Amino acid sequence: MTAPTMFFEAIALQKCLMATYNKMVVKLAPHILYTRHDEMFIDAVTIERDGRPPRELKLGTFKLAGLNDVTLVEESFDAMHGLYDQGDAKYKGVTLFAVEPESAAA
Repeated sequence: MTAPTMFFEAIALQKCLMATYNKMVVKLAPHILYTRHDEMFIDAVTIERDGRPPRELKLGTFKLAGLNDVTLVEESFDAMHGLYDQGDAKYKGVTLFAVEPESAAA
């Protein structure tokens, strides 16, 4: 598994990650790193899937153990607070790191 340091960096700097997930190369905009059942996950918006943009942007959940060949890319993203809700109950008490809350981004 990739060390979580790269995920912290991507979230803090709002930089995209490239990775292989379910045999597909994806470009992700990670918004939050958290734990569930003693495993680490990120919720991220998929920017590209096998080099093509998705039909619609949405927030997906990715288990860190399932992400392979992860690299940080020099492509920034704006936090998508319309897709990502930092107040979601599933993050309560398990958040390790997240993009700045919408109120702090203004």
